[in-house]
Amino acid sequence: MANRIPRVPVREQDPKVRATNFEEVCFGYNAEEAQLEASRCLNCKNPRCVSACPVHVNIPGFISHVATGDFKGAAEVIGHDSSLPSVCGRVCPQESQCEGSCVLGIKSEPVSIGKLERFVGDWKINNEGEAPQLPPRNGKRVAIIGSGPAGLACASDLAKAGYEVKIFEALHKVGGVLVYGIPEFRLPKERIVAAEVDEVRKLGVEIETDVIVGRTMTVDDLLDKEGFDAVFVGSGAGLPRFMGIEGENLNGVFSANEFLTRANLMHAYDDSYDTPIYTGKRVVVVGGGNVAMDAVRTAKRLGADAVIVYRRSEAELPARVEEVHHAKEEGIEFRMLTNPVRVVGDEKGWVKGIECVRMELGEPDESGRRSPVAVEGSEFVVDCDVVIMALGTSPNPLIKSTTKGLETNRRGCIVADEEGRTSREGVFAGGDAVTGAATVILAMGAGRKAAAAIDEYLKAKP
Repeated sequence: MANRIPRVPVREQDPKVRATNFEEVCFGYNAEEAQLEASRCLNCKNPRCVSACPVHVNIPGFISHVATGDFKGAAEVIGHDSSLPSVCGRVCPQESQCEGSCVLGIKSEPVSIGKLERFVGDWKINNEGEAPQLPPRNGKRVAIIGSGPAGLACASDLAKAGYEVKIFEALHKVGGVLVYGIPEFRLPKERIVAAEVDEVRKLGVEIETDVIVGRTMTVDDLLDKEGFDAVFVGSGAGLPRFMGIEGENLNGVFSANEFLTRANLMHAYDDSYDTPIYTGKRVVVVGGGNVAMDAVRTAKRLGADAVIVYRRSEAELPARVEEVHHAKEEGIEFRMLTNPVRVVGDEKGWVKGIECVRMELGEPDESGRRSPVAVEGSEFVVDCDVVIMALGTSPNPLIKSTTKGLETNRRGCIVADEEGRTSREGVFAGGDAVTGAATVILAMGAGRKAAAAIDEYLKAKP
């Protein structure tokens, strides 16, 4: 029986070695391993994995092609729904989505859907195919703000539907959070991100960098002066949050956003680049999500002793289990049930430690997680040179403040319905700009929904 084949393990760098370099942790499957793992799929008549995927990739369809060695066919199946398979195969939380819904996972281990998607995506990158056949242009133009996963997904679907699409990116590199937020050792930039962005360009999508919408031009300009028929806002959530505690203005306190942007987009980890980045001897990262894991593992690779401080227990960590496991293997120290109350500085204004209080878990809060409660009189100081706050991010208020009639909520997120329609006619939005910081695949799902809504909207216009 196919479901009696054990899950095929994935080869990885040795933890002691990879903790000193920025090369990719996971090597992925080779063709033989991919076919063996694909043979475990039961090809369910009602595949729960597809409904659990935010972009609804035909998972049994592509896996059946992999099982027979038809990798081109597998790539075509995935390409119908996803423009970033190599990216998604690496960074999506499959354990809580497609793989978490796999029938095999009830009594055994689920099919390794993410690693198979990664294999197919990488195969496509390494085996250049024919240019995609596109429908004739319909004469209507759509502007996309932001080249992150939401913008790329929206642009791909619209280009396939015959629209003239142009992406405006504020930074000098294309990819949004894929290039500035996710470390090289999890997601190679030139080999993977740039290659999949090129696939979007092959659809006829134009991309212009160094354009800050709200400064260089506004949403109103795009609609009223530049001749676009609709606008999709996929500008992400790049405004960092801090705790508001004493000492956060000391030298050596960073947001995870700044720290990772310097390391990833500006190549601070590479000695051949002239980008400064300071870690000192010991770094404390405050937070327990995926961004916190990325920051602490980056600090470790830059030569610092690296510590995670989190106010709940390990069971409540929001980061992916795989990322926590990798961090522990690499020697990251975890201090659970610990909450900072003050950053301690020296007489010159530099960080020398962070004062914390021990916590215990009380009743569950709105998210279902047990609320942490401070233990009175339990204060102590963790010595460090750098404190990195990884507490989430909010959308930049620039677009809201320069766009007429665009409603936002109290968190600064653009208000949009399920299909991405906003309060401003002709303006759609999705991804982190609407939800706040979330996952790559959820942003892609929002981009695809908005593309369908834009298509419906423009077809209904005279």
